[in-house]
Amino acid sequence: MQIYVVKIGDNVDSIAAEAGVPVSTLLWDNQIAYPYRLAVGQALLLDNERNGKMKSPLHVNGYAYPFINPETLDWTLPYLTDLSVFSYGFTTDGDLIPPMADDSWMVNVASANGVRPVLTLTPLGEDGKFNNNLVTVLVNNPDVQKNLIWELGRTMTQKGYGGVDIDFEYVLAEDRVKYAEFVKLVRQVMNLFGYQVSVALAPKTARDQRGLLYEGIDYRLLGEAANRVLLMTYEWGYTYGPPMAVAPINMVRRVVEYALTEIPAEKISLGIPNYGYDWPLPYEQGVTKAETINNLQAIEIAIDHGVPIQFDETAMTPYFRYWQYGVQHEVWFEDVRSLKAKFDLIKEYGLSGAGYWQIMNFFRANWLLLSDMFEIKEGML
Repeated sequence: MQIYVVKIGDNVDSIAAEAGVPVSTLLWDNQIAYPYRLAVGQALLLDNERNGKMKSPLHVNGYAYPFINPETLDWTLPYLTDLSVFSYGFTTDGDLIPPMADDSWMVNVASANGVRPVLTLTPLGEDGKFNNNLVTVLVNNPDVQKNLIWELGRTMTQKGYGGVDIDFEYVLAEDRVKYAEFVKLVRQVMNLFGYQVSVALAPKTARDQRGLLYEGIDYRLLGEAANRVLLMTYEWGYTYGPPMAVAPINMVRRVVEYALTEIPAEKISLGIPNYGYDWPLPYEQGVTKAETINNLQAIEIAIDHGVPIQFDETAMTPYFRYWQYGVQHEVWFEDVRSLKAKFDLIKEYGLSGAGYWQIMNFFRANWLLLSDMFEIKEGML
């Protein structure tokens, strides 16, 4: 596959003719709808020759809420090893709190398609909010842990889950060791029944990195405790932060390089964002709030406002600015160029997986490029 960047004067017919691909293929692969408008600077995936070379296997995980569009899930499942359902919480007694919407249908559809359904566990309380006090109570109380693990096993057996993903953020520094011990205990118990256990890690670049997001996350201990880890290499650009790339490749590389000093490459999945942000300008800390958009929406915004899409060669990420109702906006999102940079990083460092936050919107070019570069592992045990 090749990547083509739209120039002034291009149209779908001229690009397809030059690349030697059917127009219908170009439109389908890049989800270009009638009247087939393009933005200058837009990156297109051209499927003019399938990769016939041997491809390295890749474990692919995607997070999704139970309210995902069933058609979107159907389109995505062929490209997944695991489907992580987001999310289950728990109480201070260790009782499991199910998602707001029924998740059984997702488990059944995933299993029917040979994809392993994974129960995602987060410190989500009864009030529906994340609470790191729940983590402290859990990791310091063996009885609460015992009850929660029993609840996990019962729920997984009843619903047909094949694994657990532990996604605890803002773990307190004083809970660092006990948190890793809890993950290890979950893995030891779950592995006895054939269930896999993964853990999501905040994107650290050094062992002693300061900050609430990092101090309670010990890469070495958690890497030893779980079957697999996901590096959450996204959210540099985030809802309340200043405009910038969500996953700048220069920062992603630093996280990977540090992770490899603590965790074997065969256990590591690289986190990949499937979204972007639209910030109103000027940015004011504590006031400005970005709107989350998907990658196709970003392109539509650029087309609607007649602005070219730029590409930051350091972050390896597309961006642009536009004006609306007297307010200037800045947009950062993902395209096949930024995604390929991440896939190349996986190959360069010999990582064994990729994990998507999240798969609620279908971006076909991503999945076509991924499957062209890797052989996606089967998910069922």
